[in-house]
Amino acid sequence: MEKFIVTGPTSLKGEVCVGGAKNAAVAILPAAVLAQGKCVIENIPNISDITTLLKILRGMGAQVRMIDRSTVEIDTSYLSEPVVPYELARYMRASYYFLGALLTRCNRASVSMPGGCDFGVRPIDQHMKGFEALGATVSIDGGMINAHADLLMGAHIYFDVVSVGATINVILASVKAKGVTILENCAKEPHIVDLANFLNSMGADIRGAGTDVIKIHGVDILHGTTYSIIPDQIEAGTYMVAAAATGGDVLIKNVIPKHLEAITEKLQKAGATVIEYDDSIRVIREGRLRKVNVKTMPHPGFPTDMQPQFTAMLSLAEGTSIVTEGVWDNRFRYVDELRRMGASIQVDGKVAVIEGIGQFTGAPVRAVDLRAGAAVLIAAMAARGVTEIENIAYIERGYENIVEKLSALGADIRKVIVPEHTLKAAL
Repeated sequence: MEKFIVTGPTSLKGEVCVGGAKNAAVAILPAAVLAQGKCVIENIPNISDITTLLKILRGMGAQVRMIDRSTVEIDTSYLSEPVVPYELARYMRASYYFLGALLTRCNRASVSMPGGCDFGVRPIDQHMKGFEALGATVSIDGGMINAHADLLMGAHIYFDVVSVGATINVILASVKAKGVTILENCAKEPHIVDLANFLNSMGADIRGAGTDVIKIHGVDILHGTTYSIIPDQIEAGTYMVAAAATGGDVLIKNVIPKHLEAITEKLQKAGATVIEYDDSIRVIREGRLRKVNVKTMPHPGFPTDMQPQFTAMLSLAEGTSIVTEGVWDNRFRYVDELRRMGASIQVDGKVAVIEGIGQFTGAPVRAVDLRAGAAVLIAAMAARGVTEIENIAYIERGYENIVEKLSALGADIRKVIVPEHTLKAAL
């Protein structure tokens, strides 16, 4: 078993460069199966979710070649198997994006029910509604989602709820459908825009991505392309919050400041200084943090993927802060871990009431999901003493080279391997 050992407190200082957007990459890599030709995708993040997606592509017969650490060449000319097996799909939610892509490419798809972080029910009813409106037959059998269509036809589809996953999946299923598809009540996240730009660079005709209405004119052929993924909004936001939580001064490079506006606003209200440049952003915090109320919302609102990190930071703020989760049902499971470090947080359903404390104290904790892992890591760097973080595989799903990047900012963090016999002895 691997874990992080963090000794604090640390005031993070220096520069850090953000990698490619995880949430864009996990949609764009499945979309590469639609190309007749090779796709060269640049600025991919060096994280375990990407490794899993590339294994899935290879398992289906794609030729995958790493050009360098952040660039991959994918050739799906000889794709042979439109099936994503359980043993790979169970590790990540985004595996279900192969449904829309394979349905378009092969007229059929079979993908295991999504895995990934467990912080609420992940319904796929809106995905199924979209596929069926396009003419597909969809069923769930033995934990596998099966879709089939002899011919996909453009349709007018209204999503009952705003869903990033359904918006992406139905775009993938619509790009070669006959006629025009109109999607309403769409999610508007930056990675949806990035996917649409990637597909358009392959010859698709997608308009309106980033708004709540997307119009797709079906095309006959999608060709290969070279494309660079946008910077990761959540990785950038995590370093911004880490700088504020530790009383640091950090320049975060390779960012799109506009994508960070909701995070910037709340940090400024909490007492941090945020300076924007063309493609970087600097966060400085001097003095005590101030209380702030936060409610997560679909983009352009405050992102749910930043809620745990902000809760950790607000635990150090003066006064009482209220954090409301407006997207997921069960995203406060990590609060018990912060309490082990001294946090004073009460949760009632989707609302957390946070009484600020002076300082965290190091303790043994675990990452219960990806962003919760980032939250306890931030708390550990701000804490007095040693914190041991288990289940770090969650953290490494979404943050590339996290130990190296934090160490360069002055954090005292080590990744260690605990032998199995040591664990058994402890039991």
